[in-house]
Amino acid sequence: MWRILLYRAAHMELEWQGWLTLAVIVLALVGMVREVAAPDIVMMAALFLLAATGVLSPAETFSGFANPALAAVGALFVVSAALRETGALEIVTAWLFGRAKSERGGLVRMSAPVAVFSAFLNNAPIVAMLTPVVSTWARRRGLSASRFLIPLSYTSILGSITTVIGTSTTLTVAALVSAAGMPAIGFFELAGAGLPLAILGILYLIFVAPHLLPNRREPSEIIDERRREYTAMMLVEGNCPLVGQSVGEAGLRQLPGLFLVEIDRRGHVLTPVGPDEVITAGDRLVFAGVVATIVELQRIRGLVPVSEEDLPARGEDAHRLVEAVVSLSSPLVGRSIRDANFRTVYDAAVIAVHRNGERVPGKIGAIVLRAGDTLLLQSASGFMRAHRNSPDFYLTTEVLEHEPLRHDRAWIAVTILIAMVLCSSLGVFDVSIAAFLACGALILTRCISAGSARRSVAWQILIVIGAGLGLAVAMEKTGAALLIAQLITGSAGTLSPTATLAVVYLVTLVMAEMLHHNAAVALMFPVAVAAASQQGVDPRPFVMAVAIAGCLAFASPVTYQTHLIVYGPGGYRFADFVKVGLPLDLLCAALAIALIPLIWPL
Repeated sequence: MWRILLYRAAHMELEWQGWLTLAVIVLALVGMVREVAAPDIVMMAALFLLAATGVLSPAETFSGFANPALAAVGALFVVSAALRETGALEIVTAWLFGRAKSERGGLVRMSAPVAVFSAFLNNAPIVAMLTPVVSTWARRRGLSASRFLIPLSYTSILGSITTVIGTSTTLTVAALVSAAGMPAIGFFELAGAGLPLAILGILYLIFVAPHLLPNRREPSEIIDERRREYTAMMLVEGNCPLVGQSVGEAGLRQLPGLFLVEIDRRGHVLTPVGPDEVITAGDRLVFAGVVATIVELQRIRGLVPVSEEDLPARGEDAHRLVEAVVSLSSPLVGRSIRDANFRTVYDAAVIAVHRNGERVPGKIGAIVLRAGDTLLLQSASGFMRAHRNSPDFYLTTEVLEHEPLRHDRAWIAVTILIAMVLCSSLGVFDVSIAAFLACGALILTRCISAGSARRSVAWQILIVIGAGLGLAVAMEKTGAALLIAQLITGSAGTLSPTATLAVVYLVTLVMAEMLHHNAAVALMFPVAVAAASQQGVDPRPFVMAVAIAGCLAFASPVTYQTHLIVYGPGGYRFADFVKVGLPLDLLCAALAIALIPLIWPL
């Protein structure tokens, strides 16, 4: 069999541009599998190699970066950041995960809403918006985001196959069907096969995938473990969503790098704190841990740091977190934080103290400072400028990742999000236009600053998507993709209609793993119609096989946008997608090949 295929390949007409494109694509895939460089570097190197050799014109080289889907993903990073900065993300997290505590419980709670939304909305925006939600929930439960983000991407794809508008891949096939003069694909026509496939895939992700998924932490989490620990006190206000929940239900026993030491309840100290202890309004929670998680705690509405005067450390000018090391000559040495009048002298509030890796007992205001103590301060914007060279401190460093939450604008952000979803789903605007209009509205209503909006865009992901689309253009332009399709389907002439359908499905699947999914179905559509004509049967089941196989390709992280969105945040490697996605490819292929002839008779 392989000798026949190689013989045919050697005698097929393909100019040097096609062979060069195939070689470059193979080298790029090998480079990403072996992780010789970051995916964006590898993909850009491949793209510009084809541009430099004349395979792609300048317009074709950059055509992927002008794709509306790429623009939509970029805009949705800003939307997600605005939801995070206003605290609206906490509302979405609570709704999505409820009180799920375990890894499997989280997967179950996540799967159904994601699949349903993906049936009616483009799945790339859904994954872009939910990636930070899922990552935050996992981190607060002491779980790795890598256990959830691949299932998030896969579930969105499984849900999208149940309607014709769920993904751009099915829309591409629908457009090709109309152009060929065939009866249009009905809105729910794919659901007959898509719904069983979605159920099978979700069951696989809940019960089988956890045995294959990596348990990989983000580099920042590993670094945080080696950073200095602080003691901090947080006040539970009446509007805090933690009120009425037990410590265990609130997830306060599984915070990475942070330990709940005690609860000060109106002068009565509870220690050690049990998981069933119920949090009440007015409680003062004393934590010991790393600064990154203390910053994360401040993102919870109604949970505010308590300063040296036992008052909430907040205010309109308290917009910065700063770390400052007390010097030997500082007038602070030997004095308690309260007696030093820290707020008056430095226009800042001490909210946490670190001393030689040990917890400093007592209230913040009563701690007597020593030389070398590191203070975590909530300060006015001019603190760094005023005290950068002060003899009172050896070192002052701003905690750059901290931004004050705008809880009062959470309802505005949620309203804009709902409007964006409705406008895109009802066809008022394309999702790319709706996403950019939402970005503008969020900035105008001060849900997010322009600077934060710029910083929120994951440019590496956009580069990989844009470069991948450019490589797909090269495969199509040079005939390399058509060569691969004809090479395999050409051997199916003597097979039965069902066997030929299986070959069309599997070839489309292979193409979708190598190319962008839209490019794969566009290339395989005429091949499928020709194969049906050779068999003398209705081409519709073959077209449906192309649509389904073009969507349900899970083993390559570089050919589909949702995979690329979760690639970096999950800390994944190329092999992780192959390990989890290949069995799912085969399961879906087996069920689809069995169902398609039953729903669309040959």
